[in-house]
Amino acid sequence: MRYTTSIEIDLPRQKVVQLISDPAHLPKWLRGLVLHEPVNGAHGHVGTTSRVVFQSGKQRMEATETITRLEPAGLHAIPGSVVVHYDREIVGEGMWQAQRDRIIDAGPNTTLWESESEFRFDGFLLRLMGRLVPGVFRKESRRHMQDFKAFAEQGTDVRREAN
Repeated sequence: MRYTTSIEIDLPRQKVVQLISDPAHLPKWLRGLVLHEPVNGAHGHVGTTSRVVFQSGKQRMEATETITRLEPAGLHAIPGSVVVHYDREIVGEGMWQAQRDRIIDAGPNTTLWESESEFRFDGFLLRLMGRLVPGVFRKESRRHMQDFKAFAEQGTDVRREAN
């Protein structure tokens, strides 16, 4: 299953990249994130692997995330470039995901975030779920993007909403 979602953010691209790449900000907009810690390498560098844990109700998911592409090299080396590519591979029990994000100048104070998600599932139930309810995955991706936009533009923290 593969789909693309996008959202426009009313901030300059450099500020969006700064906010999206800072691991301290992840729990503020990535709903359900319990843990995101590098296991090998440093956050924001190609080849870095991180342990990622999400909690949704009583459901807990643990996965390994590997940064597979980052252009220009280093998330903070962006002056002069128009598009930042930030690709990751996420592997969990019964699931593989490729996440390919493009952060694009859309104007002097506007950024377009395009996100392509590709999923593969092992096991009959997971494959069936991926075929029967693909909209659930797209809706969740869209929600993460909307949460980031609210965080970046207004300082909204999803953890406050949960309380």
